[in-house]
Amino acid sequence: MNIKAHAKINSFLKITGHKNGYHTLLSRFLKVPNLYDTISFVPQKCDSFTIEGFDNLPTESNIIYKAYRAMNIDIDFFKYHKVVVEKNIPSGAGLGGGSSDAGAFMRLFNSVCGLNIPIETLANIGSKIGADVPFFVYDYNSANVSGFGEVVEPFDEGEELDIEIYTPDIHCDTPLVYKTFRENLFDSIDLDSFKDWRELTTKEVLSKVSAIEANDLYRASLIAYPNLKDVAKEGWYFSGSGSSFFRIK
Repeated sequence: MNIKAHAKINSFLKITGHKNGYHTLLSRFLKVPNLYDTISFVPQKCDSFTIEGFDNLPTESNIIYKAYRAMNIDIDFFKYHKVVVEKNIPSGAGLGGGSSDAGAFMRLFNSVCGLNIPIETLANIGSKIGADVPFFVYDYNSANVSGFGEVVEPFDEGEELDIEIYTPDIHCDTPLVYKTFRENLFDSIDLDSFKDWRELTTKEVLSKVSAIEANDLYRASLIAYPNLKDVAKEGWYFSGSGSSFFRIK
């Protein structure tokens, strides 16, 4: 009883607005085939919901536990099974590791226990936990993600993309990066500059824009974490709120 929780990259990410304390966006999410955590349900009698694989993180703060609570399913399964996570996706790297773990957990729980919750319902539950979670619930290879992250539309890239990732030893805090964008760059939003991107393939978009132009959060991350300038590589793009860079080979 296990499942792969794949990393993602944002081939582009554009902020489209701000409402009720949260940013709206348009982004292309791509699943990374060769980078993933593994989530397993392992038989063991447990006095409470038990997660292994996260050092010094209280269960109540774990996004997997939050997903379990949000699903609100009253069965005894986790009295006799623990959740074991083999972590490979670095945190604070713009790769969606925590959100992927939550989405994969929800899909595995739904399948193993025969809950028969429709995928759309799971994604809606996931949206209450984290903005990226719905993408991982749907488990698409490529999708346009918009709104607060709850609108996920599959996209056909026309070919399998070979994604290479480089993650420097810098942890980027997502709330700080968004706060930096809101305070320094929000007024520069130009919705017309990317209005046709949702119809273009990732390769088509990246062939015509720079790393700064492709991801609105890159400039904000450079303000919040100036040492990113020292590790950036020519021809590489920035994923999410960082700190990972990627290129399509």
